[in-house]
Amino acid sequence: MGGARRIPKMLIPTIVMGVLAAGLFLAGYHRGHGEHVRGAKLAVDMSVQVLPLLFFAFLTAGMVQVLLPQELIAKWVGSEAGYRGILLGTVAGALAPGGPYVSLPIAAGLLRAGAGVGTMVAFLTGWSLWAFSRLPLEFGVLGWKLTLVRLGSTFFFPPLAGLIAQMLFGGVKTT
Repeated sequence: MGGARRIPKMLIPTIVMGVLAAGLFLAGYHRGHGEHVRGAKLAVDMSVQVLPLLFFAFLTAGMVQVLLPQELIAKWVGSEAGYRGILLGTVAGALAPGGPYVSLPIAAGLLRAGAGVGTMVAFLTGWSLWAFSRLPLEFGVLGWKLTLVRLGSTFFFPPLAGLIAQMLFGGVKTT
């Protein structure tokens, strides 16, 4: 008798999305106006657009894990990096291009390579709240005043979230 089997990390979210997609597909089918076919065509179109981006994001995440020396990761973004790592994670997250398809695989790759929990929380919070690549659109749509108010209101959150994560969960194994 072997040890307990581990459930793959993506199994449960995949099942949930599969059930949701199947339910929506059936709802479109039962409407009788071809929505299920149009929805499936849109899904294929989106997949064709997103799959290359996903491939390169996963390739980048994999390369980060095998090409960057663990000592370098530990020094700059590991738990031992302290405030420097958290600030570096914050700025890197703010500068990270693209959406979750790019940033989440990179964060996962860095975590597996030895990045600290606090640094990755700062990275993801900086990416989510600051997103410099989004600023031109935000300025154009919402105006510079609201954009600056939003940035000013969220300025301290990414490093603060990283510090809190490091203090409370720095010893938690995440991979």
